[in-house]
Formats: sequence, structure tokens, C-alpha cells
Amino acid sequence: MSSTPSKLTPAAIRAGLKALPSWEFDPDEHAIHRKFVFDDFDAAMLFINKVADIAREMDHHPELHNVYSEVALLMTTHDAGGVTERDLRFARAVDALVDSDEEELDEEEADERDDN
Repeated sequence: MSSTPSKLTPAAIRAGLKALPSWEFDPDEHAIHRKFVFDDFDAAMLFINKVADIAREMDHHPELHNVYSEVALLMTTHDAGGVTERDLRFARAVDALVDSDEEELDEEEADERDDN
């Protein structure tokens, strides 16, 4: 059985977020969060399902909020009472997912231009 990770200080969270500029720290909720906007509902749902895969893999689950093409992710480690290194790792994994999806879209758009 794994032990509960230690809650990070606000200064440590802000330092960790320097590498995650799209994420913000909410000191009142002691959580980090980010909003994503997609082209449509289907793209938002596809993203949510990919985030769910990451959550299962890391055994760490975000709060997800969806309204049509917008998805808000909030990360905190409830057992620790706030943000831990696990939350920052999760945020990095989500950012890597978004970056890889954007690269795939760029490649698909380039292929479509080449075909025309």
C-alpha cells in the first residue's frame, strides 16, 4: 500500500507551475486547474476519455467539468489536503497529451494540403 504524498507549499506549487504555464494555482481550494476549449462537443469528449486513461494509469483522478466544447480540469490530492507532486505529474501528462494531439492535427492538415 502506498503512502499519502506530502502537500506542497504554495511556493513549491508556483515553482512547479513554471513548467506548466497554462495551469493556475487556486490557494483557496489548494488546487491547480486549467481550462481547455475544443472545436465541438465530440472533441471535448474524446479529450475527456484520454484524460480518463491517464487517470487510470496514474491511479489519480481529476475533477472534470464539461460544458459543450469546454473542459475544466482541477487537480488536488484529497488525502493530502492539497496539491502534491502527483498533481503536477498529472498536469504534465495532460499537457503532453494536448501537445501530441496538436502535433497530430498539424500533420493531418499538412497531409491534406499536400493532397490538394
